[in-house]
Amino acid sequence: MILTGCVAFARHVGPTRVEAELLPQCWEQINHKYPERRLLVAESCGALAPYLPKEIRSSLVLSMLQQMLMEDKADLVREAVIKSLGIIMGYIDDPDKYQQGFELLLSALGDPSERVVSATHQVFLPAYAAWTTELGNLQSHLIPTLLNKIEKLLREGEHGLDEHKLHMYLSALQSMIPSLFALVLQNAPFSSKVKLHGEVPQIEVTRFPRPMSPLQDVSTIIGSREQLAVLLQLYDYQLEHEGTTGWESLLWVVNQLLPQLIEIVGKINVTSTACVHEFSRFFWRLCRTFGKIFTNTKVKPQFQEILRLSEENIGNGVLTKATVPIYATGVLTCYIQEEDRKLLVGFLEDVMTLLSLSHAPLDSLKASFVELGANPAYHELLLTVLWYGVVHTSALVRCTAARMFELLVKGVNETLVAQRVVPALITLSSDPEISVRIATIPAFGTIMETVIQRELLERVKMQLASFLEDPQYQDQHSLHTEIIKTFGRVGPNAEPRFRDEFVIPHLHKLALVNNLQIVDSKRLDIATHLFEAYSALSCCFISEDLMVNHFLPGLRCLRTDMEHLSPEHEVILSSMIKECEQKVENKTVQEPQGSISIAASLVSEDTKTKFLNKMGQLTTSGAMLANVFQRKK
Repeated sequence: MILTGCVAFARHVGPTRVEAELLPQCWEQINHKYPERRLLVAESCGALAPYLPKEIRSSLVLSMLQQMLMEDKADLVREAVIKSLGIIMGYIDDPDKYQQGFELLLSALGDPSERVVSATHQVFLPAYAAWTTELGNLQSHLIPTLLNKIEKLLREGEHGLDEHKLHMYLSALQSMIPSLFALVLQNAPFSSKVKLHGEVPQIEVTRFPRPMSPLQDVSTIIGSREQLAVLLQLYDYQLEHEGTTGWESLLWVVNQLLPQLIEIVGKINVTSTACVHEFSRFFWRLCRTFGKIFTNTKVKPQFQEILRLSEENIGNGVLTKATVPIYATGVLTCYIQEEDRKLLVGFLEDVMTLLSLSHAPLDSLKASFVELGANPAYHELLLTVLWYGVVHTSALVRCTAARMFELLVKGVNETLVAQRVVPALITLSSDPEISVRIATIPAFGTIMETVIQRELLERVKMQLASFLEDPQYQDQHSLHTEIIKTFGRVGPNAEPRFRDEFVIPHLHKLALVNNLQIVDSKRLDIATHLFEAYSALSCCFISEDLMVNHFLPGLRCLRTDMEHLSPEHEVILSSMIKECEQKVENKTVQEPQGSISIAASLVSEDTKTKFLNKMGQLTTSGAMLANVFQRKK
């Protein structure tokens, strides 16, 4: 109501009186103790902007908003400041204020409040991008500056990337894609041919990604949906039949922006799921905005040139970089016709084959599976890729396929697990090569951890039992290590009956057999993994019967190993055993039957303190055992 009155007054009296009578009122309230007053000031700066002298808009009003953005503690006030800045940007015509606007934009993007950042993307950034385009700075300064900031972050972040800042810069670039595309259309060779007479072609509903706000809608930036429809028709025709000669704004995208982005992508850490996701979404939006012809003729060839699938490229490391998952998930998923899906399947199959045959790290393939696996629409496609690996002639590729199933199991529905995953794993578990059979164990374990179908669990349990009980595997050190690691990982989250009837009794057997191992290095290796597994399971509720018959005997066997091989471990195990025995005795006196939680007993405050102290001592003493707690890769 107050704001409406101020605007009505301003409209009536003109710029001079608004400056002389209303603006001082705003200035006096800028540090008022009540946020409602400061909110009114922030909103007034935008609402009154059209009625103020232009030199006041770009000096005093801009300074007031800058001060409030930097100093005001209230999120609501800063959000209003951002919206007013968006309005101000539509009226400022002083090029000297461009740099100040850019600094304000960076401050707004880095604001700790989510609602302030959201308002920046919805209002301030599109308005600033429009002004930047008007000044001719979008391709010459704004986008290159943000790209350079990303490159600097990656250079400085070799030992720890600031992912928040990366997100800040990349999301800003993403919000500028519609403005960039609009610039390309408006500066195209055909822009003078645009005529809105006659029937205007329709724009497909899915032609563009959903904009974050109406101000980021390409049709809003262009002027109307009808004008955009005509431009798009001419754009596609030009790309397909006449090329890009003389089209400077598009050539900048092709020759400068894309190569720099692809180079940046090659520098990010492939194991950073957040970074891979951010860049994947960026390329997806870029490709969807610029269209299918542009993606097929300009984007894909540049990636394919870098990612030539050859032994040579394994040597220079490009296939192990983030370029692989970002191309797969950000570019090859933009369009979903049959030929697009075939290209994605073929690319993933080739990457899996080459990495496997070259004994290269699988991180780039894993990152592709994690990103695609988050969307159920790609589960069938990923299973198709893995089946190609299951039936491959090379044991190395079959081994990789087995390991990749572990990543897919958690996101896939149980019907697909039953129909596609378990049969493939059963096939691999009877492979002629022992390394392939061992590689299936983590995936079987993950199924036990995530599936609830009784019949499915029984099939997996039978397979794991055959690994543990078949005489042919009794001397397979690698297989036993993998099983113990898997039990330690999935045991605490697995179905209690499976844990009680299968995991804990088999750990007891493995501990018993390890006492008879004559090779000290193998004995210590198994004992170390058993120690980790028992430590993980100590947080579970264990019945008294299970405690007496399996858990405690297993710990005692493990203590026997550690007495000879790692006295530091033996001290901790003795403490664990003593606590468990005391709890069993107390439980027997108090209740004839019941469950014992080692989490509630062993990790009582006193024990927890003692345990952690001893763990601390263990990690700082005995140089020869310095790596004893590190998991084997």
